[in-house]
Amino acid sequence: MIKLLEATYLGEKRIELLFSDGSHGVFDVRAYCAERQGPLLSPLAAEAYVRRFLIDGGALGWPNGLELSPQRLQELSHAKIPSSLAA
Repeated sequence: MIKLLEATYLGEKRIELLFSDGSHGVFDVRAYCAERQGPLLSPLAAEAYVRRFLIDGGALGWPNGLELSPQRLQELSHAKIPSSLAA
């Protein structure tokens, strides 16, 4: 089962992600929220809130209970496995 290992804020509501299978990608919170609505997503309109992300049980989450699975994050971030690990 894949897990999110590291997350680094890059600015402009983008978060760089590193997964347990060695893949990595960039999750664009702005693009994600542009296509969705809901009470858990509305706080992400503020960049200061986006920066409050945490990793919980291998998933990316925020203090309000919003949590995105590592599998979904891989899809959304177009995660790639480094060529050195793909062989």
